[in-house]
Amino acid sequence: MTNDLASELDRSTFFVDGQWLTPVGTERADIVEAATEKPLGSASLAGTADIDAAVASAGAALHGPWGHTTGAERAATMRRLGGALKARAKDTAALVSRENGMPRALSLGANGFSPALMLDFYAGLAEQLDAEDERSGMLARVRVRRGPVGVVAAVTPWNYPQALAAMKIAPALAAGCTVVLKPALETALDAYVWADAALEAGLPPGVLNIVPGGREAGAHLVAHPGVDKVAFTGATAAGRAIGEVCGRLLRPVTLELGGKSAALLAEDADLGAFLAALPEVSLANNGQTCHACTRILAPRSRYTEVVDAVTDTVRSLRIGDPLEKETRIGPLVSAAQRDRVLAHVEAGRAAGARVTTGGAVPADPAQGWFVEPTVFADVDNDAAIAREEIFGPVLCVLPYDDENDAVRIANDSEYGLGGTVWTTDPERGQALADRILSGTVGINHYALDVLGPFGGVKASGLGRELGPEGLAPYVELKSVYLAPEKR
Repeated sequence: MTNDLASELDRSTFFVDGQWLTPVGTERADIVEAATEKPLGSASLAGTADIDAAVASAGAALHGPWGHTTGAERAATMRRLGGALKARAKDTAALVSRENGMPRALSLGANGFSPALMLDFYAGLAEQLDAEDERSGMLARVRVRRGPVGVVAAVTPWNYPQALAAMKIAPALAAGCTVVLKPALETALDAYVWADAALEAGLPPGVLNIVPGGREAGAHLVAHPGVDKVAFTGATAAGRAIGEVCGRLLRPVTLELGGKSAALLAEDADLGAFLAALPEVSLANNGQTCHACTRILAPRSRYTEVVDAVTDTVRSLRIGDPLEKETRIGPLVSAAQRDRVLAHVEAGRAAGARVTTGGAVPADPAQGWFVEPTVFADVDNDAAIAREEIFGPVLCVLPYDDENDAVRIANDSEYGLGGTVWTTDPERGQALADRILSGTVGINHYALDVLGPFGGVKASGLGRELGPEGLAPYVELKSVYLAPEKR
């Protein structure tokens, strides 16, 4: 198999047990380029027998040589894997942009270079895992041992496919786990970059297995008796279904789900600073970002000013080919996603909200699943467009009376994944951030960092990824009780 991505856009095999496995069935999925609506490639679809083979391979690797490696040995392998991914970063970023419409400037970091960064970070933690922790208690000396939780089912979405896979694969490998990755079909092609890199890096057979598939394959993987832990990123409805299965099986699960985050502009907010950050904070990846601040809360005294400024900023964003450097808004991932977003826009109009810019399919480009970035004003927080995760370039500007009212509106959501506070007073910013019910909050800024645990509360999920805390779900603890020393 060549490393030239241009010749790898038709994948007819799976990556299982360190080699290319011919599928049991013949079903395939066509992957269509978001900006052109033309065929980009295709990938075989895994059936239950293919999932069984991948899980068996991961189980064998767990109990084979990989299960006996030291943290330092795993760290060295992970760094080789990171290096192989980094060498492919530019091509990978471009491929993802073609699959899901992400502007390449964003994709280069999120899908190109961040996986290597995460592998290096968790490699450093792997080197520390072998240290034993012995504690002297009143009844025993307790020796705490750390081992892998086992075979991990990593189920990932299409919006940030490489980064979200790395957020699961990196800590899993650091802990000594093995992984079965089931990527979303929309971005099945870029998942194979992991396979190519694994072969180049000499990752032992079975440690990482890649099997694209549909819902049936995903459900079979999540409930598979050979799986020890599930790590899922995706829609809240799917997360609830996965959580129910794992709860019944008493199987550990990490769920990073949807969001409807708020950007709270305090009375003293520097509006220019917010507007400069708005494309990244509220419209990153064409709005296809779970933590995007799509509700903008403005004080009534500045409401018109904020609406006008946000409208002008959003209207000025360049729409176009995601591979072009100047593009800020690319196409959505699919025709279905475009139609879903447009249906939300029409529902907002019907409910009486006012569109200040956007709200339609642009005339140019003529092809691609584009939606004009859209701003709604005169929105009540009870409206569907203010409550439901739209997952597209649609913003709502909501007024508030005072800071208590602003916090109430920010927290009046079933979600709690992200959020931002904008103020020139650092103490006020921290005080407001502390009152927002969310797993993450930014003050005059928002950007995920590998050092900080990421995840949500309420309907936004369970557990955390990233940071040292992101390693814990993949580590099994065992307490060995020793007789206390005689005095």
